[in-house]
Amino acid sequence: MASVPPPVAPARSAPPPDPPELPEGAPRPRPRWPAWTAPVALIAGFGVALFAYVLIGTVAAAAGANLDNPPSGVEVAATAVQDLALIGSALLFARMTARPRPWHFGLRVPKVGPAVAWVVAGWLAFVLFSAIWVSALGIHQKDDLPKELGAGNGALALAAVGLLVTVFAPIAEEFFFRGYFFTALRSWRGVWPAAIITGLVFGAIHAGSAPAGYLVPLAGFGFVLCIVYWRTGSLYPCMSLHALNNSLAFGVSQHWGWQIPLLMVGANLAIAAIVLPLGRRQQLAPA
Repeated sequence: MASVPPPVAPARSAPPPDPPELPEGAPRPRPRWPAWTAPVALIAGFGVALFAYVLIGTVAAAAGANLDNPPSGVEVAATAVQDLALIGSALLFARMTARPRPWHFGLRVPKVGPAVAWVVAGWLAFVLFSAIWVSALGIHQKDDLPKELGAGNGALALAAVGLLVTVFAPIAEEFFFRGYFFTALRSWRGVWPAAIITGLVFGAIHAGSAPAGYLVPLAGFGFVLCIVYWRTGSLYPCMSLHALNNSLAFGVSQHWGWQIPLLMVGANLAIAAIVLPLGRRQQLAPA
């Protein structure tokens, strides 16, 4: 009697190969985050920031601080947490579509020449628009944010507020508003409506920290930053332009002169040291 051969186990299908890594500099597809996540991420980020502010204030009050005139450490810590909350919110909602990568948010090294040209053009456009607006409305208010954060409470407080305003705010706000918010809205109505909406929202969120007369120029600044991001394909020029503008505003608020150019250079070097290692020389595929 012939022997029955033992059953043969079915062959396992090989796992699908990993997608090929795109070569350095090759165009990459723009992330398609749902447009509705942009406002939701904004609300979530500021919700966390508000909760953190209450928590920090409660701890400070328990330690004996007067919350009617809170110490600079409370304001600086709360603002820093707000920046981190915006970054965290962008990462969280981006993860709903795919695992977020640095280049999804524009952290890619651009071509230097076009990037510098767009930064200069964008800043000149913003300064010209702001000058016309301020002159037409006869605005004489000054930015009191550094004072509100406690910049006048000694050298240490001045340094902390300076870092917050000229380094951390440009990184966090550009990462969220241009890297995520604007990019998500582009999937809905394209570049120009997304840039206008992002600019308006960017101006509106400064309502509690900037004089009312400057909210429209700030909205214009937010719009300009969107265009710079769109044309360069990189968030680095936006961070640089944001840092230059904030450094100038901070220096003027402190009645500085020769220190302002040094602050501009120092802020840009600090931002480069923090975020440049995350970038690669690559570009997005045409939308």
